[in-house]
Amino acid sequence: MERSSSSDRYQPVTSVNSGVGVEVIPDIYCYTDQIVNVVFYGKQGEGEKWVLIDAGMPTSGKNIIEEAEKRFGAGNPPQAIVLTHAHFDHIGGLINVLEEWPVPVYAHPLEIPYITGQQDYPDPDFMVEGGMVAKMSAMFPIEAIDIGDRANPLPADNSVPSMPGWKWIHTPGHSAGHVTFYRESDGALIAGDVFVTVRQDALYKVLTQEREMSGPPRYLTPDWTAAEQSVKAMQALHPKVAVTGHGVPVSGEWLEENLTKLADNFAEMAVPVYGKFVDGDKPAQ
Repeated sequence: MERSSSSDRYQPVTSVNSGVGVEVIPDIYCYTDQIVNVVFYGKQGEGEKWVLIDAGMPTSGKNIIEEAEKRFGAGNPPQAIVLTHAHFDHIGGLINVLEEWPVPVYAHPLEIPYITGQQDYPDPDFMVEGGMVAKMSAMFPIEAIDIGDRANPLPADNSVPSMPGWKWIHTPGHSAGHVTFYRESDGALIAGDVFVTVRQDALYKVLTQEREMSGPPRYLTPDWTAAEQSVKAMQALHPKVAVTGHGVPVSGEWLEENLTKLADNFAEMAVPVYGKFVDGDKPAQ
């Protein structure tokens, strides 16, 4: 199947929260771009230092820049961009953002090939058990983008550049180099797609953003054993607030209760009954 660049191919799917931003806690702002969340780390204010976490859907760069300027002022680029992983819906606006803000980009070493033009992701599992979005995934871009020497591996000591007090945690499963970002001092978690709070393969739930604890998106998760281990590791942290890659931010009792339920019942709640990755056809990493 011929595929255009994931950085410039608009995907015609959105949600009721698209274009809406919410301040989760004073230095974490969650902005929804179509069906995925972008996170701005840093306290609101003209000239304040900040970091961009993930870069949204294809063609989203302009919207991300405009939203950031509202929060931090024009002419104030982020100190860095850090990625939870490099699927198309998390790096779609990256090239356009870098044209405006030529800043360093950090990702797990296993994700670097996907942002330096070296390796494409495996094809989505569009036949996996699930709803309409799973079927639509056959058209989702999988090819690498190339940001050249802007790409950097996350520090080996698990610190997060320009985010003091945070650490990155390797949480593979949804992708080999998926990471989450955690701050122990207040239990804040930027979870990416290790778990999400909307059933991402079901079109109606994506459109309405109905809150529901769910495992990673089924059509792009090649290793369900690792995915389960990653969810259990996140539950063991007992986060107090979480921003996920898809769905609404969650906190407190709801987060604790439902993340525990997912960790304890992962096979029943998250793993599809059938699908090529369930049946053992795991791509080489």
